[in-house]
Amino acid sequence: MARSTSNSLLQRELLDTIKELRAVIEDLRKELAASKERERLLQEQIEGMNRRFFGRSSEKHMVQSEGQLDFFNEVELEADKQQEEEFPYEAEPELLPGKGEQKRKPRTPRKEMFKGLAVEEEIIDLPEDQRICTECGAELELIGQRIVRETLKYVPARLTVVRTIARVYGCPKCKEEDNAHIVNAETPDALIPHSYASESVVSRAMYQKFANAVPLYRQEKDWEQMGAFLSRGTLGRWIKICSDEYFAPLYEYFHRLLVKRQFAMADETRIQVLKEPERNPETDSFMWLFRSGEDGLPPLILYRYTETRAKFNAVEFLKGFKGYLMTDGYQGYNNLPDIIREACWAHIRRYFCDAIPTGKKDDLSEPAVQGVQYCDRLFAIERYCREQCYTYEKRYEFRKKKAPQILLAFWAWLEKQHPVKGSRMAKAVTYALNQKPYAENYLQDGRCSLSNNPSENSIRPFTVGRKNWLFCDTPGGAHASATVYTMVEMAKAHGLNVEKYLTFLLQKRPHAGMTDEELEKLAPWSEEARVFCGFAQQIAFT
Repeated sequence: MARSTSNSLLQRELLDTIKELRAVIEDLRKELAASKERERLLQEQIEGMNRRFFGRSSEKHMVQSEGQLDFFNEVELEADKQQEEEFPYEAEPELLPGKGEQKRKPRTPRKEMFKGLAVEEEIIDLPEDQRICTECGAELELIGQRIVRETLKYVPARLTVVRTIARVYGCPKCKEEDNAHIVNAETPDALIPHSYASESVVSRAMYQKFANAVPLYRQEKDWEQMGAFLSRGTLGRWIKICSDEYFAPLYEYFHRLLVKRQFAMADETRIQVLKEPERNPETDSFMWLFRSGEDGLPPLILYRYTETRAKFNAVEFLKGFKGYLMTDGYQGYNNLPDIIREACWAHIRRYFCDAIPTGKKDDLSEPAVQGVQYCDRLFAIERYCREQCYTYEKRYEFRKKKAPQILLAFWAWLEKQHPVKGSRMAKAVTYALNQKPYAENYLQDGRCSLSNNPSENSIRPFTVGRKNWLFCDTPGGAHASATVYTMVEMAKAHGLNVEKYLTFLLQKRPHAGMTDEELEKLAPWSEEARVFCGFAQQIAFT
């Protein structure tokens, strides 16, 4: 009896031990699975960082292949065959990742490459002692010439001191009667009183920093090589004074024009300003980019510096604007008064591109690849519109005819995705779903854009420059930088020589007392500005 009781107790102990071990094993399995998932997410992050720092910056990594539409749901697959022949859903080559055949950009003819440059002829003549015919001894005569080659010649810049001398006239007769009458020649005002600054020097410094991203400390060395010691402090002071005095009135005019438009775009990026009141030097401030949309009117591009990224900054700048605003996913643009927000499909697509595992870019079973494919079909519609729909009304009609079925399929597909929490695919799905309320607003008007790429292209010069000069010293300097960047990007957008346009503005010296009609004559689309910059022909805006 005692042995039976002992065996029963031992059996229960063994069963309890087995139960405990099974629980431990289950916990270890869960811990191992969690560890593997963390490892996978970390590996995904490493791959993403490698792509970011060492991979191609372009998103071209994928091409269409046979059967690629198989994953689209029946809503799309049952589309009218005749319409598909009429409009092939090709991938957008400018936006697609990957290999694939790309049309090589046609080579620019030499005449076009050097159009507008002065031509200096170098005549190679036959020496006089060789102008005798070796057959009969008669003197040779010139019968023609041939162009052997054309080469580019660089003429180094040089500095000269311009000494302005005003002549003084007096009446000799009045002088004899002790009633001297003296007349001074009227002299133009200095660009900056009591300084050596000229329009050409200041515009050069602006052009180098804001168009070529050359910091002032590097420019300081260049000026010294040319024979003038201009410290970075002096150059910075000249730029700020000219920006505040002469560019600010034109900037405000451009701002007034922008808020009267119906289509606008916005983007923002970080900037470090060292001497902001009551803020640490390491605190992030922001440079905003506001520009007009792709509405066929002359483009307007404005930078704006603010201490924070708070929503009220966008509200304040866009006060009076009523229309469509294309932005990225920043929530500060949500629910702005009188504004219909548009989501950027390039951003949505980019999230799916980032979620594609290494080596899986052509694997159509990958959900991230499928997400990119959906976006590509929308961009293919835009490509067709640019090439075939020559009016905004036709673009509107074609979009309404083709895009809704793709969008319907995309949202349905998106709802079925259940990616691992914290993964790049999860971020892509969440981002796309968050943008859904704004993602179809571009269908409301043919002048709306599908992506915010124009804004990103306009703000890119600032981000490139920031890598070189790193920070601004004061808020005043940051405001001045925003104003000069505005003038530089406006000149670029209108096809003008940037340095010449800056010189033009410094010579004209806009001021607060000017009317809008007077400021209009200084805009980069004005005939006077275009003639001064050597580009009088008009360009089309799309």
